[in-house]
Amino acid sequence: MNKKYEKYLPLGSVVILKDAKKKLMVIGYATIDVNKRDKVFDYVGCLYPEGVISTNQSILFDHSDIEKIFCIGFSDDEQKEFSKKLISTLTEDNIQSLLNKAKEANLES
Repeated sequence: MNKKYEKYLPLGSVVILKDAKKKLMVIGYATIDVNKRDKVFDYVGCLYPEGVISTNQSILFDHSDIEKIFCIGFSDDEQKEFSKKLISTLTEDNIQSLLNKAKEANLES
């Protein structure tokens, strides 16, 4: 694993998860499973090289699930700053607050 990116790889990064057979491309961050609403995942990805075929085929996963990084996506100062903000914003308290709001929204719908 690339130690430079201990969390939040740039968009477009291509990885394979532990015990997986298919590569994924990172397409987003800090996503809540809309069905369970009990966890914030580090990443949302799509199959590589297919890309997003359908919105219900997104794969949620955490950085710790990554077995190998094949390609690191585009990174510039803007991406690096965004990654720093993600890390500082997504504290345990903030994550719990997000989950509580998601659960409340689920109860209201």
